[in-house]
Amino acid sequence: MRVLLIDDHPLILSALRTVIEGLGDGVEVQGAGSAAEARALLAGREDFDLVLLDLQLGDASGFDVLDEFRANYPALPVVVISASDRASDVIRAIDQGAMGFVPKRTSNEVLAQALRLVMSGGIYVPPMSLGSESPEPAPLVPPGTPALAPVHVLASEGGYQSIPGLDSLGLTPRQTDVLALLLQGKPNKIIARELGVSVETIKDHVAAVLKALGVSSRTQAVLAVAQMGQRRPSESFSTFR
Repeated sequence: MRVLLIDDHPLILSALRTVIEGLGDGVEVQGAGSAAEARALLAGREDFDLVLLDLQLGDASGFDVLDEFRANYPALPVVVISASDRASDVIRAIDQGAMGFVPKRTSNEVLAQALRLVMSGGIYVPPMSLGSESPEPAPLVPPGTPALAPVHVLASEGGYQSIPGLDSLGLTPRQTDVLALLLQGKPNKIIARELGVSVETIKDHVAAVLKALGVSSRTQAVLAVAQMGQRRPSESFSTFR
């Protein structure tokens, strides 16, 4: 597996390289200290399997680079690695096509798990980041309320709903197919073509899927399913591949 690691901080670049190369035999990491260097490396070879992208680059916005790479290399998965773990940054990155968002404070073990998940076709987002923003204070909770209540409140206020598992959603087989393609970022027109039905039918299925997940947008659906996968580690994302 060949990985392109983009970070303009030499020490972080070196540390991440060591961690990623330790994932297993045959892992090759090519580092780039700027967006310009990364562009040159991608233009020079087409055999990268994964891109790890820092949001804070000296010569470009990481979000702009993410847009550029998704447009120019749509089959190449990009995972954002950032010092930020703000919900707004997570949502924006996934909305722009990132296959994962890993805060730099994440442990080596979790980083390895996240990258394996992405390479297997899943999407990784950091737990407990949805619906919460630092450094805003947590909402007040009445005395005697269980400790996990603030998390639930934050998630609810952020427009998300805790989902116990896919099997509890009551999706039809066709809606499950639609969810699988939706998680791949495909628009309704392409989903309709692949499933051999009308676009209007797909719109109805998408609306039903969003309702079942308790969310109001495609991005929130992706994030909700990613969180479900983390809460139920025994379940594989192979259902959606």
